[in-house]
Amino acid sequence: MLFVLLAVLSVVGAVIGVDLVTKLGISANTSVVGALVAMLVGRIPLAGLRRMRSVHRQNLAQSAISAATFAAANVLLTSIAIPYAFGRSDLVWPMLAGATVGLLIDVWVLYRSFGSRLLPADAAWPSGVAAAETIKAGDKGGKRALVLGAGTLVGVGGTLFSLPLSAAGVAFLGNVWALLMFGFGLGIAEYVPGLLDVDLTGEFIPHGVMIGAGVVALGQAVRLLARRRTSTPAPSAPADPTTVPTVDETTLRRTLMRGYGLFTAGAVVMAVLGGLLGEMSLPALVGWALFAAFAAIVHELIVGLAAMQSGWFPAFAVTLIFLIAGLLMGIPSVPLALLVGYVSATGPAFADMGYDLKAGWLLRKDHRPWDAYERAGRREQLKASLVGFAVALAVVALVWQAYFEQDMLPPVATIYADTVKHGLDSPGVLTNLLLWAIPGALIQLLGGTKRQMGVMLATGLLVATPHACWLVIAALAVRVVYRRWRGAQADEELNLVGAGLIAGSSLGDSAQIVKAG
Repeated sequence: MLFVLLAVLSVVGAVIGVDLVTKLGISANTSVVGALVAMLVGRIPLAGLRRMRSVHRQNLAQSAISAATFAAANVLLTSIAIPYAFGRSDLVWPMLAGATVGLLIDVWVLYRSFGSRLLPADAAWPSGVAAAETIKAGDKGGKRALVLGAGTLVGVGGTLFSLPLSAAGVAFLGNVWALLMFGFGLGIAEYVPGLLDVDLTGEFIPHGVMIGAGVVALGQAVRLLARRRTSTPAPSAPADPTTVPTVDETTLRRTLMRGYGLFTAGAVVMAVLGGLLGEMSLPALVGWALFAAFAAIVHELIVGLAAMQSGWFPAFAVTLIFLIAGLLMGIPSVPLALLVGYVSATGPAFADMGYDLKAGWLLRKDHRPWDAYERAGRREQLKASLVGFAVALAVVALVWQAYFEQDMLPPVATIYADTVKHGLDSPGVLTNLLLWAIPGALIQLLGGTKRQMGVMLATGLLVATPHACWLVIAALAVRVVYRRWRGAQADEELNLVGAGLIAGSSLGDSAQIVKAG
C-alpha cells in the first residue's frame, strides 16, 4: 500500500514539475503537499490506510513527491531541453542518459555526506523544518498546531499579494549572520541597479562574487576534509547524540572522491553516447570529462550549502558560471552544451534531498537508541526518493516531445543554449568576474564554514526576489528582540512560525499554479 501511494504521489509531483517549469519557468516545493495528502489518507477509516498515520510514513510520502518534482523539472527536463534548444534534437536521449546518471550520483553523494561537519543535520535546511513541523503538528495537534496553522495562513495570504513570506520564514530558522548577508544581497540586487544605473547581471557582478565565495568555500571544505583528529577530549557534559556528526571526515573525504570518479565516468558515458569521440581528440575528451566532473561536484556543493542556509539554491546562476568558464576555455559548442546539461543535472536534487533528510532527522531525533534508527530511516527515505526519481524519468521520457514540439521549453534551458550558441556579448567578462571575486572571497573567508556568508551574499545577489530583503531583515530583527524577551523558549516558537510561513507559501504557490494551469 505504501509503495502504491508513493508511486501515485510521485506521478502527481512529476507532472506538476514538468508543467510548471515549461509554462511558468519555476518549480514548486511539493513536500508539504505530499505530507498533507499522506495525513488525509491516514484518516480514511480503512485498516490498510490507517498505517499512514505514522509520521515516518508521511515523511516517506513527502520525500517521494518532492524528489519526483525536482528531478522531473529542474534536473531531467531542463537538461534535455538544452541540446534541443541548441538545435540538436538527436542529442536529447544521450543527454537524458547523462542527466539520469548525474542525478543518481548527486543524491548518492548527499545521502553519504548528510550529517557531516560540511553538511550537518542540525543546520537550518528550512524547507525540511517546514515539512517536519507540518507533520508533527498534524500528529500532535494542540498549541503547536495552532501556531503552525497561523503561520501557514499568513504564508498563504502573502502569496495573494505576491509577498515572498517564505523569506521571512527562513530568517526565523537559519543562521543570523548568513541570512543577514542573504538579505543584503537581495537588497543590493533590487535597489542598486536603479540608484547607480548599473546592470549587475549584465556585468556579471553577482557571478564574480559567487566565484570568489565558491572558491573559498571549496578550499574550506578541502581543509575540513584534510583535517585529521588525533584525539577527542572527554566532554564536560553528556552531548546530545543527535548533534554529533554521523559522518566522519574520512567517510566524507572518501564519498567526495568517489563522487568525482563517478561523475567522470558518467561524463565519459555521455560523451560516447553523444558522439563526442568524433568531435574531440582523446586528450581534449579526457580534459572535458575531468572538467565536467569537477564542475558537477562543485556545483552540487555550492548549491547545497546555499540551500542549507537559506532555502534558496542558485542552480541556474552557478551553472551559468561554468558555462562562462567553458566559453573562456574555448570548449566547442556541442561538447559545451552537453557539459552544461550534465552540470545542471546536479544540485537541485542534492538540495531537495537535504531538506527531506532534515525533516526525517527532526521526526526521528527523540528515538532512543538513536544512531541505528536514524541510519535506517535515511535508507528508507533514499528508497522513497528512488521511487520518485524512477517515476520522474518515466514521465519525462514520455512527455518531453509533446512539450518541446509546442515550443514549451524551460526558459533557463533556452538561455543556456543561446549563450553557448552566441557566446558572450559583454566585453571584459573575465576581468569583471575576477575583480568581483575578491570581495566574495574575503566575505566567505570572514564568515567561515558554518556561516557561509560569501555564498549567501552571492545567493541574494543572484536570486534577486523583489521585496524579499525587507522581509528577511525585518524577520531577523523580530527574532533578535523576541529571543531577548522570551529566552530559549523563543527558539521553538519562532521555528513553528517560520515553518508555517514556508509551508503556507508552498501551498499558496501550488494553489496559484493549479489556477494558472
